[in-house]
Amino acid sequence: MSANVPLAWLLLVKLKGRFLTAIAGIAFAVILALVQLGFQDALYTSITQLYAHMNADLVMISPQYQCIIARETFPERRLFQALGASEVASVAPIYMETAQWTNPVNHYERFIFMVGFKPHRGVFDLPGVDSHLDEIAEPGRVLFDEGSRSEFGPIARLFRENGRVVTEVSRRRVEVAGLFRIGASFANSGQVITGDMNFFRLAPNRDMGNVDLGLIRLKPGADPEAARAELAGMLSGDVTVLTKKGFLDREKSYWSHGLPIGFLFNASLVMSVVVGAVIVYQILYSGVSEHLAEYATLKAIGYSDFRLFGVVLQESLILSLLGFIPGLLLALGVYRIVRAATLLPLRMTLSTAVAAYLGTAMMCALAGALATHKLRSADPAEVF
Repeated sequence: MSANVPLAWLLLVKLKGRFLTAIAGIAFAVILALVQLGFQDALYTSITQLYAHMNADLVMISPQYQCIIARETFPERRLFQALGASEVASVAPIYMETAQWTNPVNHYERFIFMVGFKPHRGVFDLPGVDSHLDEIAEPGRVLFDEGSRSEFGPIARLFRENGRVVTEVSRRRVEVAGLFRIGASFANSGQVITGDMNFFRLAPNRDMGNVDLGLIRLKPGADPEAARAELAGMLSGDVTVLTKKGFLDREKSYWSHGLPIGFLFNASLVMSVVVGAVIVYQILYSGVSEHLAEYATLKAIGYSDFRLFGVVLQESLILSLLGFIPGLLLALGVYRIVRAATLLPLRMTLSTAVAAYLGTAMMCALAGALATHKLRSADPAEVF
């Protein structure tokens, strides 16, 4: 062997079977970690993507509002009272409800998320909404989210082929007047947007005097936090006003801490780290135990415990890199499969990949540090 080959590498590859087992174990832990991180990112992205496309500086909600699937309404007059604030330029009420969508091909019914608003320009920044405001103001006309799951039918294809799609929502005839794209989420598999009059026609049990969200636009140059404080002081306690960022953060926090799904993702991530650490520790500990005589010899020729610790640490970092690469590639394959099956916004970002590798390196380094306790029993006197 060349003298330039690192000792840590030589110790690792001496037993190739164990070396490959260690890489496979780390790759498995990396896949678990990346998939959990991907699911978490998809969760927080998907459940806020509808709200993210609403044009607002401030958002008014009921104090009992929890999340998009656990909403409470508030009196619409509170929203129009906000127009009395000095920095408020405009307001827009948003109505939300689930309804039964009939697949026009097989006639199966599925729950779909329905959003209503007064058909004014600039409420949504979604391409395809402002260009169809006149249509959705007409009776029985809706816009369909072409990012919805396939259970609702091939609506986008049928619309592009025929220029119209006729089906039913809540057992009432509707016509798809246009398409927009948001995509499926952990909260909703599909969405339609329509005018407020159509909304109440399709959700007859809703009270027209109550709204789910109030979008508030401020005058140019206005300070959102100062305007929020002004509104909080002038409005009744039956509403809460948040900045748009505060509202989105509240939604993410509820899903992360207020629902079991957030805990499950975090627990699964911890378990993947524990599994990887145990595998690396067992491999390195066994390696140190089997090469105890060699380590004792190194001590006899002048290697300090700290220098030997450096060798084991190098082994752990080499394993972290060689295990991370196949784990990353396999995780990308899992992302593609899950994205195609669920239409969730599952994507690998650079920050996710970097965080996963740093976590893998720290996991392996910790396992290596624990394994070096065995080196204390490497007595040079036993070699001779």
